[in-house]
Amino acid sequence: MMRSMYSGVSGLRIHQTKMDVIGNNIANVNTAGFKSSRVTFSEVFSQTIQGASGSSQNKGGTNPMQIGLGASISSIDIDMTEGAAQRTDNPLDLKIEGDGFFVVSDVTGNKFTRAGAFRIDQAGNLVSPEGLNLMGWYPDPTSGDIIKSKASPLQILNAENSYVKPEFTQNMTLSGNIDKNDPQLAPAKGGVPLEITFYDNLGYKYSANFTVTSTGTDGEFDFTLDSVTSSDTGLPVAGAALGASTLEFDITTGLLTNPASIDITGLTDAFADPITIDPTGITMFSGNSTIGGAAGDKNGLNAGRAPGAISGFEVGSDGKILGRYSNGETKLLGQIIIAKFQNPAGLQKIGSNLFVTTSNSGDFDGIGEDITSSGGSLNAGVLEMSNVDLSREFTEMITTQRGFQANSRIITSSDEMLQELVNLKR
Repeated sequence: MMRSMYSGVSGLRIHQTKMDVIGNNIANVNTAGFKSSRVTFSEVFSQTIQGASGSSQNKGGTNPMQIGLGASISSIDIDMTEGAAQRTDNPLDLKIEGDGFFVVSDVTGNKFTRAGAFRIDQAGNLVSPEGLNLMGWYPDPTSGDIIKSKASPLQILNAENSYVKPEFTQNMTLSGNIDKNDPQLAPAKGGVPLEITFYDNLGYKYSANFTVTSTGTDGEFDFTLDSVTSSDTGLPVAGAALGASTLEFDITTGLLTNPASIDITGLTDAFADPITIDPTGITMFSGNSTIGGAAGDKNGLNAGRAPGAISGFEVGSDGKILGRYSNGETKLLGQIIIAKFQNPAGLQKIGSNLFVTTSNSGDFDGIGEDITSSGGSLNAGVLEMSNVDLSREFTEMITTQRGFQANSRIITSSDEMLQELVNLKR
């Protein structure tokens, strides 16, 4: 009879534990990135009153007779299914679409989370609300390509990323059309004007003013640099010349008969290289003479630029962080990594939406993964909501309460039976 009481006690204990888990799940129904847990039960050791016996010629076999001694907790499992998306429009709120965890770190080591509510601290680091550094990779300073090495704290607003350096213009490209019968092309008429802006390597902007005139030979034209004007002051700058002489271009053959460069070495001591001019984009059809030009080659490269201060940034679906600058440039600042585990349910919760590895989860290699390598992506401006299902939790609450109630009845009924036994002797 005492066995039934202790079985009832074990039932009370495990149902109380299950209610504790349910209560924690419901309490975290609105916790970003929270992963709910569930409890499973198992019976404990059974006392064997009579063992099984095989059949014989005179008697059939018998089954074992056993009395169970109650129930125990079999497991408390973490449900790692993905939670729904909650739109926030905060560019530093990130949701992992697919498997994996953000890697965050402090002095005690790496930890892992699905809660992507990040912010920037006073040092320019990407951190969690608890101040842990978000980990990732940095680009190569020369090539600009991401280096997939050991994960490091992402500091996106450091002194190096706060601005982009200016670049001087190395190329100019001419385009448009020249009508050989245009009377304006005659030197006596002053020629057709052409203006192209460019930069020196200190970021100062200038305007090169050309005049296009006919040489008198069919298909040949002169491009004469008349002046260079500072766009910052509006004043002409002395010391600029067009190569050794006026640039001559044979539009029928596409050949340059004189150096195709603007020598501006006298413009500033820091600007020592000539600017190469490509006039092959000019056509010679009937109609208007509409000559234009732009800094840069045919692919838009080597156009030069002014310095720029960082004005914002964005996180792409591949985890790459792009800085936007006041001069229109963009710069790759880093890439957010994720960590994956053979058994994510084997991770251990340590509070604050954080997990650490265990002997059954698998280890973190210290490098991490590109989220796109397995078909996943990052969604900026979105948080992952808790995966708690309230309808399931309320149902589990009802059955757990009834289970607790039934086990309490076992104890009270056993107590009444003991009372009757005591009352046999009066």
